[in-house]
Parts: sequence; structure tokens; C-alpha cells
Amino acid sequence: MLRLPAFELAEPTTVEEAVALLAAHGEQAQLLAGGTDLVPNLKHELFTPRLVISLARIAELAGIRQEADGTLVLGAMTRLDGLARDERVRARAPALAQAAGLVAGPQLRRMGTLGGNVMLDTRCQWYNQTYFWRSALGFCLKKDGSACHVVAGGANCVAAASNDTAPALLTLDAELVFHGPSGRRVVAIDALYDHDGIYNKTVKGELLVAVRLAPTPAGHHGAYGKLRERGSIDFPLLGVAVRLDLGPDGAVARAELAAVALQARPLRLRKAAAVLSGTRPGTPAFAAAAAEAGELAHRQCHPLANIPGDPEYRREMVPVYVRRTLLAAAQGTGPVHHL
Repeated sequence: MLRLPAFELAEPTTVEEAVALLAAHGEQAQLLAGGTDLVPNLKHELFTPRLVISLARIAELAGIRQEADGTLVLGAMTRLDGLARDERVRARAPALAQAAGLVAGPQLRRMGTLGGNVMLDTRCQWYNQTYFWRSALGFCLKKDGSACHVVAGGANCVAAASNDTAPALLTLDAELVFHGPSGRRVVAIDALYDHDGIYNKTVKGELLVAVRLAPTPAGHHGAYGKLRERGSIDFPLLGVAVRLDLGPDGAVARAELAAVALQARPLRLRKAAAVLSGTRPGTPAFAAAAAEAGELAHRQCHPLANIPGDPEYRREMVPVYVRRTLLAAAQGTGPVHHL
């Protein structure tokens, strides 16, 4: 049986209290949202904090509201299950609702939070193991060691971003609101993630308060596709988010594609998305563009042996999932989650 390490638990009731605790304890503190990822990581001794700061009692962090200009403000402690079911999110950001609905299984979605998924630690099959298992290999570049077991001689950690909501939020140009010792600041989601899996999503001393989504146009369509070994529980072997904004003439006025679980940060597929511009869903031209987008994505995406699942198989599934998810978005269906 794996046991939790000893730690003190703090339960602040305001954002300011939580930030003050972070400032006072620095790297000896860990934030606890839903705990679905942190608790197993504590048992594996990937983190050994002296203080765990629970965010459960900070009412400000939960819930979804719409501002006067149509902006959706999603509290960081909003449960993934609630996010997936919310009619405003389903109508305005279908790819995000679908992605949230495919995280883990029902029980974990009722505990897991949007903020926890956005800030999810990168994962690797050489890292997400028990202390005993890792010690037998001399640890790794991400934790306690100096060698990468995925890329021999690698200088940067290649643990994979595995957060399903991240690619959907990229396609939606999400903004993240952080609160730190100097007050609040807004960060574009593209600026959050790093190419090095060790330092990914490190926002020292700050707390993610909310995610902001600008209004999407009337012709907005979206979908999320997830490749995984089982139909529930598992992290993605590949995740693909699609955004299609159709103009008054029914043609694609804007297209966005993003993928996750390929490298240390979610990846925009800009060249693949560009070929869809001007095409009309349901026409041969759109079908041809979707196939071309899949091939361009295949050229850009190079999975590594950093998570379970054959990397070559995962790469061959990139064009398949790009095409399927584009079709689902165009038809207003989804999500796509087949092996």
C-alpha cells in the first residue's frame, strides 16, 4: 500500500489567504484543487510538501458566469463534470465541453477541476512511478536524476502535456487570470506552457483564479477527439481539438487545430488549419482539405516513447483523428473517442 507523506493541511477561505500561504512557504507548499492527480503524485513521492493548501473553501474560485459583453468566466475550481454539462459552455465552446467530458471517468470528473487540468503536471512513463521504481533506474531528468530515459543525452525533459482541456482552450484563445503577491494579471494561454517538461506550467507564487473565453461567433463549431487505451480513466495518447467558424456564406472563415500528449506543451497545428479556410463543410473541397490537414499534422507531430502506447502508432493516428474531429466539428457532433 502506498501512503501519503506527512504534511500540514491549510484551508484558506479567500484567494488572498491562499496566496499569502504560498508566499510564506514557497516550494514547500502545494496547491490542492480536486486532488485527482496530486494525491497519487504525493503517494509516489513526486512531491513532498510540508504544507498542502486546499482551495475547496474559496467560494470565489467556483462557478461559471457570463459578462455583459458575452465573455464566459470559468472559475478555476469549477468541476469538470459541471463544465461538460453547462449549456452555455456546450453552445459557445463545444470542444471544451467535450474535452472536459472525456477526462478520466465520471467519479474523477466530479472531483477534478478546470484549473487542475489546465495546470496538470507533465507526465512520463519513467516519471509517474513509485519512488522505489524510480530509484532503481537512478531517477530521471524531471525528478532527482540527471538522465532522460526517453531521449538519450537529452538536455530537456520531454514528459508529455496530458491535459485534455488545454488544446480546446488554445483554439478558443483563452485567457488565464492569476492572482499573486502583486495582484492579478491576465496571461494568454499560449504563454503558459513551456517546451521543457520540467518547468512546464510553473507560475511561482501565483494562483489560477479563472479562465476567460471571449464570445464566439454565431457560426462557431468545435469538437474534441481523444485516443486512449480504454474508454474511460486513461490519459490521452493523443488529443485533437478543432475550431471552425463559418461565415454567413457557410464557408470556413477561421479554423484552428491543436493537439496534446505529443510533447511537453500543447501544440498548435497552424499549417494544417490554414488549408481549411474558404471551404464549405459537406463539400468535396472540405473533405479534401480535411485530408490535407491530416497529412500536414502528421508531418508536424512526432510522438516520443514518453507515455504508454507505441509512438509510431500514435503518430499514424494523428491524421485519422484530425480528419474525424474536423468532420465531427463540421457536423456539430462529437466527441471522437475511438481506439
